[in-house]
Amino acid sequence: MDNPKILCGASSYEQKFYLNEAHEKLPQAIKDELKIMCVLFVQEISGIIMMEFDDEGNLKIFVTHKDDDIYHDEISSGLKIREMRNKNRELFEQLEEYYDAIYGE
Repeated sequence: MDNPKILCGASSYEQKFYLNEAHEKLPQAIKDELKIMCVLFVQEISGIIMMEFDDEGNLKIFVTHKDDDIYHDEISSGLKIREMRNKNRELFEQLEEYYDAIYGE
C-alpha cells in the first residue's frame, strides 16, 4: 500500500497527474476536482505540485521545480497556492476530516 500521507500530485515535466491508490475510495467528484486543480496549477506555474497530509492530518501543498525551469515563477506559485487554499477551503477541510477518520489515531 502506498504511503497514505501523500494525496496527489502533478508534474509539468512528465505531464502526469498522480492520485495515491490509498485514496482511491474518495468520491469521483473530489478526485476530479483534485486533478483539475493540480493540472491547471502546473500548466500555469510549471514544476511539480504535491498534496500530502502532515502528522496531524493537515493538508499541505508543496511545489518544486527544476533549477533550469525558466517558466517557473516562485512568486506566482505562492500566490496561486494561497488562491487555491481560499477557493477550496471547504474541500480541504473535508479532506482533512476524511484523513482523520480513516487514518487518525
